[in-house]
Amino acid sequence: MEEGKRQRQVAGAIQEEMNDIFRRLNLSMIAGGMVSISSVKVTPDLLEARIYLSIFQVPDPKEVMKVIESRAWEIKKELADRVKHQFRRIPVLHFYLDDTLDYVFKMEEIFKQINAEKKATGAPDGANDVSNDGDDADQESN
Repeated sequence: MEEGKRQRQVAGAIQEEMNDIFRRLNLSMIAGGMVSISSVKVTPDLLEARIYLSIFQVPDPKEVMKVIESRAWEIKKELADRVKHQFRRIPVLHFYLDDTLDYVFKMEEIFKQINAEKKATGAPDGANDVSNDGDDADQESN
């Protein structure tokens, strides 16, 4: 189901305020690493907000999530003070670890391994590519 306009507006406002709150509460730098808010998703009834956090250069991301969860009430209170004139009700905040960057790094490593194996076996780049001779004829007829 697609997000509505109001959901996107509320999520954008929450994300903007949360970035500032994390800086003010010194939550953007924890355990020698950086914490940033990658996205915010709001339920259609606007009563719950899922906040996805990207955590960089931290040995134990789960420990950082525990620290943030332990300060969730303080974060919500600060958010409520900032947006009380914009929202009727302050949504319940749920924090999630956004691991898309870890996934990207893993995929890059896999591609590097595949390329290294191709070079080791002597297969030229693109040897397995399919020729698209038929596409040229289609373009000429148009």
